[in-house]
Amino acid sequence: MAHGERSSTPEPKAPITDQPTSDRTVGDYIPLLFPVGAVLAGISQILLWNTPAVEAFLLAFLVIVVGLQGIWAFLGHYFRPDEIAAFIGWPSGNPFQREVAFANLAFGTLGLLCVWFRGGFWIATALGISVFMLGAAFVHVKEIRETGNRSPGNAGPILWTDILTSLVLLVLLTLYVL
Repeated sequence: MAHGERSSTPEPKAPITDQPTSDRTVGDYIPLLFPVGAVLAGISQILLWNTPAVEAFLLAFLVIVVGLQGIWAFLGHYFRPDEIAAFIGWPSGNPFQREVAFANLAFGTLGLLCVWFRGGFWIATALGISVFMLGAAFVHVKEIRETGNRSPGNAGPILWTDILTSLVLLVLLTLYVL
């Protein structure tokens, strides 16, 4: 194909072979600190304020995992986009990083506001972030299957927190609403 022409069919992605598969670092596991913090905060609410368990854990997950982790993800995607892209195993210099940053900032803001707003606000926040995180997990799994991308930011703890956080939120939300 001549320079400047575009193909009507996408070219297959080459497998990513130079990405680390087992060389994990402690930093790769930082996303796990947020759910652990949420569990501890939920237990604290139950013990200190006698908050019902479902409400305590749902609020803790919304504020810490959705809120604080969303702000943390915004900071990485916005201020260190090339480093985060490499961590995920994707090319640097793509504006998707800043778009994802603002999506994370939006959900982070909603999660933090759950301290003051309840009811339908919690429902909307939990459903919205669950769709976002399960969608991200779908893309990560697709990348693993199609390109072999086993970079820590694609196939590591963030993949599992995307899935498990969504499931935990949806179960807690269901129990809270019932």
